[in-house]
Amino acid sequence: QVQLVESGGGLVQAGGSLRLSCAASARTFSRYAMGWFRQAPGKEREIVAAINWSGRNTWYANSAKDRFTISRDNTKNTVYLQMNSLTPEDTAVYYCAANVGTVEVSLRGYDYWGHGTQVTVSS
Repeated sequence: QVQLVESGGGLVQAGGSLRLSCAASARTFSRYAMGWFRQAPGKEREIVAAINWSGRNTWYANSAKDRFTISRDNTKNTVYLQMNSLTPEDTAVYYCAANVGTVEVSLRGYDYWGHGTQVTVSS
């Protein structure tokens, strides 16, 4: 079992930045590919970014490219999502997820999920 706890969400004005963190309980955190997802009210959960076990390979949704950066620190069992140039369209609950194996872009590819952290961007 892997427990994931997100933090760093909050209220920010459009154009601002936030850094989300996801702390994992797994002893073998470096075995897991990690993903950040988000779900806005009335919408389906969608992937934002993903990173492989070493951090060398990353993947971004078009909406996140050039604005968001996913990274990880395996010594701290933590994955991050740096979000810049935020817009009201980024308002959502953000979830991190873990998968043993390769980077996945589908929700079904992930085995463990956190409870989410709310990000609200005001105009």
